[in-house]
Amino acid sequence: MAAGAHRAGPLKQQNKAHKGGKHSGSSQRRAGGRVPVKAQPRRRLRDLSRVDRRHQALQLRRQRKEAVLAEKRSLGSRDGPPHLVAVVPLHSRAAAHDTLRLLQSQDSAVVRAGEGGAGGFALLCPRLKQRWRFVTAQAGDLHAVLDLAKVADSLLFILDPVDGWDSSGEHCLSCLFAQGLPSYALAVPGGTDLPPKKWIDARKKLAKAIEKRFPEAKLFPLNTEQESLLLLRHLSTQKQRHLAFRDRRAHLLAYAAEFVPGQESDLVGTLKVSGFVRRQPFDVNSLVHIVGHGDFQVSQVDAPPDPLSLNPRVAKGQKRNQDMEVQDDSVNGTDEMEEDVKVLMKADPSKQESLQSEVVPDPMEGEQTWPTEEELQEAEDSLKASRRVVKVPKGTSKYQAAWIVDDGEEGSEKDDDEDDDIDDYLMEEAVSQDGESSEEEPGEEESETMTVSECLRDDQYDEKMEEDEQMLERYKQERMDEMFPDEVDTPRDIPARVRFQKYRGLKSFRTSPWDPKENLPRDYARIFQFQDFSRTRKHLFRQIEKEETEGASVGWYITLHVCNVPVSVMESFKEGKPLVLFSLLPHEQKMSVLNFLVRRHPSNTEPVRAKEELIFHCGFRRFRASPLFSQHTSADKHKLERFLRPDAALVVTVYAPITFPPASVLLFKQRSNGMHDLIATGSLLSVDPDRIVIKRLVLSGHPFKIFTKTAVVRYMFFNRDDVMWFKPVELRTKWGRRGHIKEPLGTHGHMKCHFDGQLKSQDTVLLNLYKRVFPKWTYDPHVPEPVPWVRSESALPEQEVEME
Repeated sequence: MAAGAHRAGPLKQQNKAHKGGKHSGSSQRRAGGRVPVKAQPRRRLRDLSRVDRRHQALQLRRQRKEAVLAEKRSLGSRDGPPHLVAVVPLHSRAAAHDTLRLLQSQDSAVVRAGEGGAGGFALLCPRLKQRWRFVTAQAGDLHAVLDLAKVADSLLFILDPVDGWDSSGEHCLSCLFAQGLPSYALAVPGGTDLPPKKWIDARKKLAKAIEKRFPEAKLFPLNTEQESLLLLRHLSTQKQRHLAFRDRRAHLLAYAAEFVPGQESDLVGTLKVSGFVRRQPFDVNSLVHIVGHGDFQVSQVDAPPDPLSLNPRVAKGQKRNQDMEVQDDSVNGTDEMEEDVKVLMKADPSKQESLQSEVVPDPMEGEQTWPTEEELQEAEDSLKASRRVVKVPKGTSKYQAAWIVDDGEEGSEKDDDEDDDIDDYLMEEAVSQDGESSEEEPGEEESETMTVSECLRDDQYDEKMEEDEQMLERYKQERMDEMFPDEVDTPRDIPARVRFQKYRGLKSFRTSPWDPKENLPRDYARIFQFQDFSRTRKHLFRQIEKEETEGASVGWYITLHVCNVPVSVMESFKEGKPLVLFSLLPHEQKMSVLNFLVRRHPSNTEPVRAKEELIFHCGFRRFRASPLFSQHTSADKHKLERFLRPDAALVVTVYAPITFPPASVLLFKQRSNGMHDLIATGSLLSVDPDRIVIKRLVLSGHPFKIFTKTAVVRYMFFNRDDVMWFKPVELRTKWGRRGHIKEPLGTHGHMKCHFDGQLKSQDTVLLNLYKRVFPKWTYDPHVPEPVPWVRSESALPEQEVEME
């Protein structure tokens, strides 16, 4: 018998093939003398020699250093805007007036008093070729501090020599750090009033206290003119910190303002705002946002004489008054505008941005076609299927009977966006409490024989007790949501298939598909959406960095003619509040769905429920809205959270004007007394209406009889039809078992279920239902002014205890 050929088995060793050369000689031999047609510049850059690489790195380092030095030299110089310093006192005993007085007493410096309602003063030093503008924030005015920090080049914190800062200063610092802190300096005036030994101990205590808040900060005592000169030198030479949301937008702080009433009404007119352009050139065709007041159009830009000029020479690009002297006193804003003013540019209606913020939906936009016979037959069949039997009184016509709603339909038409996890018993109890309170009102009116003082005290005490009861109820709901997440009680008076008809079951929350364009609310017809938001954002930022924008250059003193401005803007400026203007990028006046990534602030411990009205400080905007909370995951669906969690980062979703990230966000909650509490901080995540937020409901049942892999479950449903309706939905248990409904037992909601293992008697059977939710359209750009924080004792002793 002839021997067959040997065949290697499946376990035969497989050796690696020989790699025939990665060196340059082998590649040249394989090429056979052929030269590639296209050159590869990236490869040549990669193949630079060591000396060339060092030279290239040295050039890049020099370019960055020169850019930083040029920015530092231009700030406060003749061609740049004045160095804007916002003075922020952090303690009720902080001597801000003494600080300003010392800064004004510099030799060879000219002091210009503030104009209009802006306050503060300007400091001109021709010998040093520097000019500063100092503006003081009103004590306890949170909006004024945050608005000044948006545009200020430096912040000057005034501390108390003994206590540093108090609780109000701690709250102010928390908000400033969350918004974005520019360059800053710490000054301590009034230390000479203490004995030398106590002053040394106080400085050590202050230095220890600020280590955590300001790791690299230096304390500047401010008692003499020489110390104030050192502080000015530090402010002018320190490195400038950049805030992303203001570096890409032109902005200015009003130096003077004038209101010209309109022809139709005195309440609306043209606001002439004068100030120095900062960061980016200003385009007359772009929109401006007045912080706290809204978006407006600009009709023209003027170039009046610079009131803070270091010398009387004509500055580049602007017409100066040849007879103006540096040593003159402050010039009135209105007189300045009446002088010879050069019109720089006027708005072009064809290029000007529109103020349209919403899409006007057209109800007749869809194509109208005549229905086919099949569609008519389907409509008639569905009409027959939708007929119902309703109990009506005698003599009722068919038209009247069609409007009568029975109990089942009334439950199905409930707004599921309201609190679905509160059962009907609590709702009836609340209604009964309201009824009792309404019945007690006449009794309260009859009891007017009491003295006024006792009645007022009792009313105030009762109001506090009512607030405590509401807070206790919120704490209970938050605790129940933590212990039993998303679990609700199945209603007994309404069928579950009717109560939860808007919900659906999912095989897998992570992998099951969900169309983002399915069943959108009517508010989605009013918003704008980008085809590719990240691409649009990159294109706009690339234009800002590379292309030169036509308009008023940085450092110019200009006057903006802002159209259709309410007179309340001028009134707030006269009251001493800062008037801050930001130019808007394209599309930033349009409404869309914004998603913020936030984390709860440690100082807030009260429960915050979803859809409560909150106050947002997003970049340069502030507004009120009722947000949704959802988990921050990388999946395409995100689970709704009913409360703001203290231990995790959540995504907040609202309807708001488009803002291009990066931008910081602060969330405040207004108390009943008008104070604003900081509850969360974070940043803008995306502008995405297609982000799917899913609300989950969990129906729970208990095993009644347990067999090997089968169990009888009760208390999840209370009628046979509900069991048949939810039969396709998968079941799970708290201890990790999975199963499904086999069949109903009886007519009272008992059901036989099959699982992948034997249940324990302590286990709970769960059924998950899902529904997509959308935020409410509660956007309000008008935010009420907060009540000043009540200052208490200093915050330094507590910090010192923590450090020890």
